[in-house]
Amino acid sequence: MHLSQHFVLVTIHSLIKYKMKKSNTPRKSDRSKKSEQPIGIRLNRFVANAGICSRRDADELISAGKIKVNGEVVTEMGIKVMPGDSVVYKGKRINSERKVYILMNKPKDVVTTTSDPEGRTTVMEIIKNACKERVFPVGRLDRTTTGVLLITNDGDMTKKLTHPSHKQKKIYQVSLNRPLTKSDMLKISEGFELEDGFVAADVISYIDDDKSEIGVEIHSGRNRIVRRMFEHLDYDIRKLDRVYFAGLTKKNVPRGKWRFLTDKEVAFLKIQLGKNKE
Repeated sequence: MHLSQHFVLVTIHSLIKYKMKKSNTPRKSDRSKKSEQPIGIRLNRFVANAGICSRRDADELISAGKIKVNGEVVTEMGIKVMPGDSVVYKGKRINSERKVYILMNKPKDVVTTTSDPEGRTTVMEIIKNACKERVFPVGRLDRTTTGVLLITNDGDMTKKLTHPSHKQKKIYQVSLNRPLTKSDMLKISEGFELEDGFVAADVISYIDDDKSEIGVEIHSGRNRIVRRMFEHLDYDIRKLDRVYFAGLTKKNVPRGKWRFLTDKEVAFLKIQLGKNKE
């Protein structure tokens, strides 16, 4: 059993090249008609762009009468928001923000929340000066788990990356307290029942000679699933590091540091997500 993607950093291949084609100069009448058309953005997209939720969830908020435009409750899906319009959700005016995508190599002993009642350091404190937009972690890594974490205000992308139906690929490096036996490796590969259902690794392999360093590939989005698989077989995890998430790696990002995704990385990620059906 070999982990084919085993710490092989993803190369962003050349994406679709768009070519601008010259078109005939429009007739004066065509230009005047076009200028008369109002410029706006659909309300569900506006709400999603504000980082409130995904576009699909925005439809539900609108139909439930929870969104106001210019002081009026709006339940019509196709309405467009024009420049200067006031859009209110839960009593607060929201704004359509630019999309921000931050890749962090999460350090140990940092919690993946926007705030912590116990006063522990959060991932948001690490990026507190990164941008003015309100961003949120995509999913959650345990306090002691390190590695790849995406932080964004893109509600649509967050929904696709975290919803179980999309089954995003994740690769972890697991450091155990003792060597993993071949029989236990086979059990993890073939799968077994936990209290919340069947679980199995998609790919699993040894990393070092003493067999206590393991590479695991999974697509499950269930909570603490990697830890629970090994704990079920009486192994203690000394370190758990996510090295790959939905096409993203921590290449050139030291532990505890972060960077913005490039435009090519964002485009590549959206293309990959677009292959999955909503």
